[in-house]
Amino acid sequence: MLHIQGLFITESIGRGRGVYTAEPLSTGDLIEICPIIKIPVGQLDLIDQTILYDYYFLWEEAGYRGCIVLGYGSIYNHNKSANADMIFDYEDSTVKIMSNQDIIQGSELFVDYTGSGLTKESDLWFNPK
Repeated sequence: MLHIQGLFITESIGRGRGVYTAEPLSTGDLIEICPIIKIPVGQLDLIDQTILYDYYFLWEEAGYRGCIVLGYGSIYNHNKSANADMIFDYEDSTVKIMSNQDIIQGSELFVDYTGSGLTKESDLWFNPK
């Protein structure tokens, strides 16, 4: 796992925990490279019955339907106006988090969960705030 030095996790009001930056970021900065654990197709229904249901992401690869993103990857909160993007790297089996705008220090980092084939927030498994 690789991440910027100033990355940290703390409480996010109304969301539980969130990922924050202690240093300013510029558009296009690499924030983190997260390794993943691939979830085989036959085990996805089992994950759906656990607390991990809220933390896995879709992973479109033969034999797999989901993944647990390690590092801080599964802690980034959703926002439709996200300041970071999740880039799924199927060749390296990693997820890269990149800033998509300038971000001031102390800000929470958000990603848009609807980018993985979902088209609207009402498709999400939770009520976005």
